[in-house]
This record gives sequence, structure tokens and C-alpha cells, in this order.
Amino acid sequence: MLSDWSLPQLVRALALNLLVMVLSLSVHECAHAWLASLLGDDTAKREGRLSLSPVTHVDLWGTIIIPALGVLMSSFGFIGWAKPTPVSPFKFTRKISMWNGMTLVAVAGPLSNLLLAVLSLGLIAVLTRAGVRFSGTMGGVGTLLAAMFEINVGLAIFNLLPFPPLDGSRLLPRSTAKLQSAIAPYSLFVLLIILNVPLLTRWLIAMPVSLVAGGLESLFHTQAIAGLAR
Repeated sequence: MLSDWSLPQLVRALALNLLVMVLSLSVHECAHAWLASLLGDDTAKREGRLSLSPVTHVDLWGTIIIPALGVLMSSFGFIGWAKPTPVSPFKFTRKISMWNGMTLVAVAGPLSNLLLAVLSLGLIAVLTRAGVRFSGTMGGVGTLLAAMFEINVGLAIFNLLPFPPLDGSRLLPRSTAKLQSAIAPYSLFVLLIILNVPLLTRWLIAMPVSLVAGGLESLFHTQAIAGLAR
């Protein structure tokens, strides 16, 4: 069902969501590239992917169209992806195994989104304690920060789902490698099933996002700002 927002509200929601998604996914992919480079693999760096510039990371479907459809359908606006960061584990330093190196590179993406969420919420907390009221011009700032918080928590949880090609698949034991290879060609169908089966959506996405977001809001005592981005 399409959102029942008015046209101005819909345009505002789309612009806000896509701005945050582009920025957040660029950080996500840059984090992959940075960790790979730290481990000795310069593949992403040589291809210009060790950058925060959205131009190097944006994927038309994953970064723009899919998140926009999520907003239009009143669904999850944080479901999306950027261009995959190229990684060559054979170039990793011999101080770490290729499997463990790929695990570290994979987890760097979701962790970068979680860090963005914490920084955004922390800034909201600081401004709130400084007596700033989120109205007028500052209302726009508050809305942007709240969207950064909510969407980045969602991106972190979504990318930690344990099936390829999502980053969470890299956190599974090495013994699951063959199973992951078998599932990989059907990943899109698995995702569609999760998003269209309410019970799976609730347990695998909605509840984890709610728990992490609620926990951080309680930690920073910022429950009062919940919903600014909505």
C-alpha cells in the first residue's frame, strides 16, 4: 500500500531518506575498503573506493530506487545497498587468515553504521542538554540527526542478517561455507520472503532494530526525540 502522506510530506520523506541512505552507504563501503587496506589489500584503494564520495559507491537500484520504494510503500526505508567493495583476501597480511580477514572487512560496514547512529544520537543528546529546542531551523537539524540515527541502526541490523551476500554471512562458522555458496544464487528470493512474511520481518528485522534503537535511546536519555524523522 502506498503511503497516505500528502505530496509535500512524501517529497520531504523521500529527500531525507535518500540523502541519509547515500551518505550512510558511502561510509559503509568506505569502511570495508579502509579495513581491507589496513590488512594489506589495496584493491579497493586502487579502484578509487577508499573514499567517502557517494559518486564512487552509489548503485542506482540499491541506493536510490529500493530505499525510495520502501518509503513509498511505508516499509523499511533502510533496505538498500551500494556497489560492492572489491576485496582480494590473497593480498591480506600473513598475520591473519583470509577467512578471518574477510570477517573483519565484512563487519567493518555494519559497525560504521552503528557508529554513525551513536554519533547522531550523541549529538542530539548534547544539543538537548545544552537547551537547544528542535524547532524552526534546528527542527530540520534534529530531523536529519534522528533520520541518521534510525536509518543507520536499520542498516547495521539489515546487513548483519546471516545470509550472502550480506555482511552477516561472514560471521558464520567456516563450516557453513558450502551452504552459503549454495544459497547465494537465491539470496534475492530469501530477502523477498523475509520482507513479505510478517513473522520473519518482525523477528529478524523489526524487533532487533527496535531493541538496539531503544537501548541506545535509553543510554543517551533521548527518548523524547524519537519520531523526529517520521
